[in-house]
Amino acid sequence: MKMKYFYQQMLAFFVVMITLLIIMTIIFLEFTRNSTYHDTEELLFGYAEALVDGDLQEDQLEDAQFVLQNQDVVVTVFNSGNQMVYPSTQVPYSSGISDENFAQLKNGERITLTVQNKDFFGNHVDIALVYLPFFSQTNGNFAGFIGISSPISGIEDSLREMRSNLFTAFIISSLGAIVIALFFARYQVGRINRLRNATHRVAKGDFDVHLESSGQDEFDDLAKDFNSMAQSLQESQEEIERQEDRRRQFMADAAHEMRTPLTTINGLLEGLEHDMIPENQKMRSIQLMQNETRRLIRLVNENLDYEKIRSNQIYLRKQSFNAHHALGTIVEQLKGKAETANNQLQFSCSEELEIYADYDRFVQIIVNLVQNAIQFTEDGLISITAEKELEGSIITITDTGIGMTEEEVRNIWERYYKADASRKNTQYGESGLGLAIVHQLVQLHGGKITVESEVGKGSTFTILFPAKSKLTIPSQQ
Repeated sequence: MKMKYFYQQMLAFFVVMITLLIIMTIIFLEFTRNSTYHDTEELLFGYAEALVDGDLQEDQLEDAQFVLQNQDVVVTVFNSGNQMVYPSTQVPYSSGISDENFAQLKNGERITLTVQNKDFFGNHVDIALVYLPFFSQTNGNFAGFIGISSPISGIEDSLREMRSNLFTAFIISSLGAIVIALFFARYQVGRINRLRNATHRVAKGDFDVHLESSGQDEFDDLAKDFNSMAQSLQESQEEIERQEDRRRQFMADAAHEMRTPLTTINGLLEGLEHDMIPENQKMRSIQLMQNETRRLIRLVNENLDYEKIRSNQIYLRKQSFNAHHALGTIVEQLKGKAETANNQLQFSCSEELEIYADYDRFVQIIVNLVQNAIQFTEDGLISITAEKELEGSIITITDTGIGMTEEEVRNIWERYYKADASRKNTQYGESGLGLAIVHQLVQLHGGKITVESEVGKGSTFTILFPAKSKLTIPSQQ
């Protein structure tokens, strides 16, 4: 049977309260009953002891009986032979107690409150009575016992009145329990509905949700976890949107970069096909097509490289090699590009410096960084330095270019990100993948790359290639 949580909470709390009330009522009634019988027993023993202390004189017994008759208390005295001596009757009566109880009385033990359905005269009436032995003052022998009885009806009347009062209190308490259960259930369900409404907002794509949490119970812990979830979803959504923007920008850039060389190649091919290009310009046209083809290949290779690195499909063949020779070769290759932008390219490295890395990937890392420096520097200086440290080899590439803002420094390793969108149409660095590839390759080497930059003053990239003995397994990101 389907039942709303509100009614479940209300019913559960009500059942708990009613169960507690029933248990407390039963315990209280039993306690009251025992207390009533105990008080009656002590009262009757008090009467008996007072009469025994008065030597059980007949006139004293008569006075006591007269006083107690309003309470329906009956006084009887039995001799040592278990025969009634007071009140005096023509027919002898005995107490009717068992031999075991009579033996207890002879031993000086008193018999506590008992209930029987006949009085000492054989009349059918429910009575509660006690027996108290007394002894001869001359020789101390057992002389008999006194019995004090009281009708059960008086005790039961008191208990019945008590039960009636308790029942009234039980009804009032039950109504109070219903009211308390109603407010308690409404409070708990209100907290759940608050969380439910927040969940609906998140389901509709609204992640700017925050639930108040005081940390008092599991509901507050759940609200705290929900806030963390909503924040993570919001950050993930923002990251997805940021990546999607970059993907769209990349597709637009890639289409533009591919269209330009393809248009050039197509135009030159048509010119060659229709013999529209002079003979002395044909070789130049072929060289232009080769350059544009290499440009397309570079664009495709950068994307393939990045995806291979991301999917852990690249195997590094690490070895120790001479850093001076490797850097010198790179500088020689890129010197022409640097001179095109009126830049000076220089490097400083000990001739004995060894680096432990994959040679081809090392070259790829340095070439990407140097080309990036050339791209954003004009009439400036680009310097490469290499030195040995305890942790490994440090390569530093510094330029005096346009520099970057703090936001650009934070995002520079992101895929498709370009620090200066106004200069994206250059002959290298078209895809926005170069620095992302550098970052991934450095991590694969177990190394670390950092950048410091200031707008208008240039940037410095620092790369640590760990020594072979210090190498640790890099984490994939």
